[in-house]
Amino acid sequence: MAGRLRYGVVETGVAAAGLAAHDMLQKKHSILRNYPVIGHMRYLLEELRPELQQYFIERNWDGRPFDRDTRSIIYQRAKGIHSEQAFGTERDVSRPGYEYLVHSTAPLEAPTEPSRVLVGGPDCSRPYSMSLLNVSAMSFGSLSANAVRALNEGARMGGFAHDTGEGGLSRYHLEKGGDLVWEVGSGYFSTRTKDGAFDPDQFRDNAARDQVKCVSLKLSQGAKPGIGGVLPAAKVTREIAAVRGVPVGEKCVSPAGHSVFDTPIGLIEFIASMREMSGGKPAGFKLCVGSRRDVLAICKAILEVGTAPDFIIVDGSEGGTAAAPLEYEDHVGMPLTDGLMLVHNALVGTGLRDRIKIGASGKVAGANDIVKRIIQGADYTNSARAMMMAIGCIQAQICHTGRCPVGVTTQDPRRARALDVPDKSVRVRQYHESTVAQASQMMASMGVRRPEQLSPHMLRRNVSPKEARSYAELFEWLAPGELLAEAPATWTQDWRAASAHSFAPHTAGHR
Repeated sequence: MAGRLRYGVVETGVAAAGLAAHDMLQKKHSILRNYPVIGHMRYLLEELRPELQQYFIERNWDGRPFDRDTRSIIYQRAKGIHSEQAFGTERDVSRPGYEYLVHSTAPLEAPTEPSRVLVGGPDCSRPYSMSLLNVSAMSFGSLSANAVRALNEGARMGGFAHDTGEGGLSRYHLEKGGDLVWEVGSGYFSTRTKDGAFDPDQFRDNAARDQVKCVSLKLSQGAKPGIGGVLPAAKVTREIAAVRGVPVGEKCVSPAGHSVFDTPIGLIEFIASMREMSGGKPAGFKLCVGSRRDVLAICKAILEVGTAPDFIIVDGSEGGTAAAPLEYEDHVGMPLTDGLMLVHNALVGTGLRDRIKIGASGKVAGANDIVKRIIQGADYTNSARAMMMAIGCIQAQICHTGRCPVGVTTQDPRRARALDVPDKSVRVRQYHESTVAQASQMMASMGVRRPEQLSPHMLRRNVSPKEARSYAELFEWLAPGELLAEAPATWTQDWRAASAHSFAPHTAGHR
């Protein structure tokens, strides 16, 4: 026994000496050259840092992208547990930037059935009744097959919509029967020719499916506005290649921009053709707002062409589930609050708001988020990451690696097997049902029965530790048709510069 122990010690020593020699001779890591063997501890701790931060260091209210309180609400509602807390809020309610909803001294009883939103303008023959909360755009390929199945089955059971994301219309989106918003991106997956152009015949066939309730064109997304996506050749499996209409084993690139249009008028005409090719279903587009002038150019194009999109989904730069360069995630694109109010005001000011519904997508998780976004100009909301959490996501933030520990964002069959579809689909339904019900209750507490009765006066923000102002006081809200009559001074430059014939680069003096 003693001999074996001595042999083990010697063997360990030899291994350590060998590792030390390797560390001192290698030229890749300076730390290991100066601190052989023990320097590896640094890399181990660095790898464990996110878990140590989440489980042992972060407080309930300061985690990112979603804090512990928000994640707990999602998990508890998904499991059918009451998400209540004792002993009061842990947040600093007097800090500048803190926002709160204004309740009524005469609150109402919440309605027995939550409000829904009818999406479909005057040129739409098959409008769709949209829930106040829906599954936001996430593609098969970025999500596992089981994750897509669970989300769609949950949407079917709960009566809300599931956006396919730009990665194509897969059999996993279709097999459970939930309502779909089919998103088409610049790669035209599931509707593309062999050379990557848009295929109208394939679009007609897929858009005609009963499950497809709306068709959406993706201009940009919050995580990486202005760039396309790349799926490495190794990830283009036979199944993903079939869904996207691309060659197996070849790198799959989504261009930064669309090939079917290059002007605001071209965009509006193409949206109209999507509606026509789908048989009259609602057609619209999604964007992360870049500048006010671009939005106004689109509004001018709508007025010139004479037809309007049925909906516009505003994505915030706070999004989303897509992997993206950190510089894009942190520094490109307009936050949802600003983008949402901009689009709403532009449509109001051009007399188009009653024809076009607005969806809001960007860190929507709780009932307060739904109410807040409606006050800021949305008609309904979409959620991606919260829906991922409802099916088990633990915010590990390694979605792009294929090593998702709970089977949500992976194509590894062994990892994806961990996600039980029947159980997780019930959780999606329960999370949605509880959150929408709570939003209805919050609106009733504010003295209104329907979302359209909410107003900017009902959302307040601390501008200093001693002063709070309502959104009605803090921000400019245009009157219907105001831009067409006489643009206010704060909008005049952008309104004059915006052209229905050009998405010109942003220049000095324009917002």
